[in-house]
Amino acid sequence: MSSLMDAVRAGRTAEVVSLLDGMTDPERRVLFPELRALRKELRADQWTAEARRAYPALHAAGAACQTGAAGVASWLAASDMRWWPASPGVLIDVLGDRAPGWLADVAHRIAERPVSARVPYELMAGLVRLSGCPVPTTEAYVHGWVEHIGHVWQRGDTVLDRLRKDPHLARLAAALFETNDIGSRLAWTAAEGPDSWTAAFAHLTAEGVLDRGATVDACLARLLRGGPAADHRVFLRMVRAFALTRDEQRERTADWLALAADAASVVAGHAQSVLASLALDGGLTTRQLVEMSGAVLFRTEKKLVRAQLVLLGKVLARDPATAGELLPAAAQAFGHQDSDVQERALKLVERHVGKVRSSDVRDELASAAGQLIPVLRARAVQSLGVTLAPEEPEPYEEVLPPAPEPVRLAPAPESVAELAEEVGALLASGADVATFERTLDGLVRHAHRDRDALVEALGPVVARLWWLTAECSQYRLDDYFVHQPQRLELILATLLDKIPTATLHAALQRGMSGSECVHSALTRAFNTRIWEAAYRIRTDPLPFLLSTPTWGTGLLEPDELVARLDEYRRLGARVSAADFAQALLRVRRSDPAAAEAAAVRAAALGTAEGTRLAKWLTADGTALPTARRRTAGPRILLECGELLELQEDFPPEFRPLGRPVTVYGERRHCYHWDDHIRPHWLAVLPERRELVAVRLLRDFSTAAVDDTRGTAAILPLVAESGGEAGEAVHLSVAYGLGARHPEDRLAAVDALLVLAAREQLDAARLGADLGQLVRRGAVKPSRLVESVRTAAATGADATVWEMLRHTLPVLLADLATGGTKAPGPAPARGMADLLAVAAECAERTGAREELPHLARAADRPGSSRLVTQARRLRSALAEGLAA
Repeated sequence: MSSLMDAVRAGRTAEVVSLLDGMTDPERRVLFPELRALRKELRADQWTAEARRAYPALHAAGAACQTGAAGVASWLAASDMRWWPASPGVLIDVLGDRAPGWLADVAHRIAERPVSARVPYELMAGLVRLSGCPVPTTEAYVHGWVEHIGHVWQRGDTVLDRLRKDPHLARLAAALFETNDIGSRLAWTAAEGPDSWTAAFAHLTAEGVLDRGATVDACLARLLRGGPAADHRVFLRMVRAFALTRDEQRERTADWLALAADAASVVAGHAQSVLASLALDGGLTTRQLVEMSGAVLFRTEKKLVRAQLVLLGKVLARDPATAGELLPAAAQAFGHQDSDVQERALKLVERHVGKVRSSDVRDELASAAGQLIPVLRARAVQSLGVTLAPEEPEPYEEVLPPAPEPVRLAPAPESVAELAEEVGALLASGADVATFERTLDGLVRHAHRDRDALVEALGPVVARLWWLTAECSQYRLDDYFVHQPQRLELILATLLDKIPTATLHAALQRGMSGSECVHSALTRAFNTRIWEAAYRIRTDPLPFLLSTPTWGTGLLEPDELVARLDEYRRLGARVSAADFAQALLRVRRSDPAAAEAAAVRAAALGTAEGTRLAKWLTADGTALPTARRRTAGPRILLECGELLELQEDFPPEFRPLGRPVTVYGERRHCYHWDDHIRPHWLAVLPERRELVAVRLLRDFSTAAVDDTRGTAAILPLVAESGGEAGEAVHLSVAYGLGARHPEDRLAAVDALLVLAAREQLDAARLGADLGQLVRRGAVKPSRLVESVRTAAATGADATVWEMLRHTLPVLLADLATGGTKAPGPAPARGMADLLAVAAECAERTGAREELPHLARAADRPGSSRLVTQARRLRSALAEGLAA
């Protein structure tokens, strides 16, 4: 027995297999506890050279020394074995003497493991072959089969050849269409030819190796199921490779109708083309064409809608008798969100309405015409000869989301057990400002009450932190914590004596050294408070933090701060300079009456901090430094002057908050890549968001100019923060509205609506900023269109119009530089859509005014979409109709 264990530890797999061959089942079972103990030993540090050497032999021996199918399957597919497993051939060799039924059980058990378990296909297939059982059709097995077939190494051996020779082809081919996320694996092989799955399946169905009807139906059913884009591409290519005959297409009309209605755009386009071909050949009944039109015209893809209107026009031209059924179907497009689609549908109805004799059909068309935009509605009255019921225009009412209510922080956890749970959750997933602040305050409070009990409760929570168990130099730990105190790990390391007191003291004496950048002032203020709290835990524990906010935005109520200072006075506790400085920056001064009353009580405390707070509460807290615009390439950025109020009587690490912010003077060596710290910066200055926004403005600009992702996610919190919403806040929202990624644009729209709901939005300023950014190329009109359309869809049409009425003149001015014969430069892509959104908002709100340069754009020659939308907007503004 010891010889087998020695061979396993040494990694001599061949010797292990030889020794196992000479053992009986009872002898093998006796060995298994030792093998299990060795596995536990190696798992403690499975990346050592010893572990890598032993694992393959251990994998084989453990599988051979168990008799239960469930246990063997679990051993074979274990996660710790997958990095250095035994080869499938070795595993099949050591298991090959078992009964076929037992092997079949193991094969199906390991095949049921998820794809992520990475069980080798060769092992599963080998066990299936030995047992003679039905082939599994699980995701793991099918994925492995596809990968195995797709790896073509031998000359002349193709995917088609391999599939022909596979004895389980029919069963696995049917399972292929039922397997999730298989498209990306099928696409690994060549897109066309004998090495492609699509061509191979087409050949096999043509040869009769696969049932053609069943395979085509399965492929269409898979497209109906939906799924990732890779699945759409592969299975659509396969459908095309089948080259269905007209009879085969006609037999599956119901499938094509379902795909045209609900499938992904590219799949629906193919289904639409098949149905169009059938319709023009007489293979589609009028009722089916009406059904198809009702589904397709409801879709948002303009390409599909336009193609359907073209098809209806062709059918109407060939068979005028269908007008009574097809024109009401075409009229469904009168309610489409795109005005160009509405106009196309109206033209189609106008062209063929003379073929309609039924008064009921004309009434139906008249009813549908009420959905048209005002200018087309008026045209329908004349061209269709319909009479629309007069509508009393309803006064427009703006619908904005309710302004977000601030959330009060819950008290710090009362017990160390509860606090430890919160620390564990925060370490695992991060937290918002409120959770972070109450957890930080809880650590400070319990360190003051009973540090030993706190450390004991934190033991299981911090056990997996790398710096607690790693053998690393103190210098490495110091360097790590200098840059990562926002995670509370600095406080935890202090409690667990992983950082010397001298290091904490030195950090406070020399300040937060490091590369300077535009964010450094915010980071220094935030980090200094944590370093000082850690130092005081070691030397003179604080009873609690003065600066813990009252609200989730970071604001601190003045009455609450006075009460905390009174408690400090009663306890005789020494105030932490950084903690008190942060409390001053957070205390709410926007309510003069409350601030004045709190100032009187603070002065009555008779302490230096009470006097300082009283002076701070009665000072003018609304002042902002002067700002100046600067340009950098396509960007518009801001510089601001100094603010002496934030430099006088504040600790050195807080004074940079009041120093000037420059665009060109900043150093570019910035290490603030962690997006989780940004909300905490807002909580440093919760009543002066302009000072934060001006330092984040370049970051926000990257979302539009450099196509970065996620930098605009904080914009809703900027909108919910306090203080004036000035140039920096509005420019930040403008960049977010032009961001590359949809989630960033959506965050900017949320910020826009929050500002509007709080009556803090200067739509004229934001609109003018957007005009300049679009003109400079920082914001693309097509992205802005998506943002403003989303905002308008929430019911904020008046807000969007007020913004666009200041954006459009800047852009239209460039189009009006030439005469009517030379109409100036080509419009930017998306300009017509921007005019369309503006026209929709003007129509809904009943706006009536003259927009500079609009007339010149509307009078341009031709009937391009830009000219059409410009004329529509001019008409809406002239009539002032509210939809």
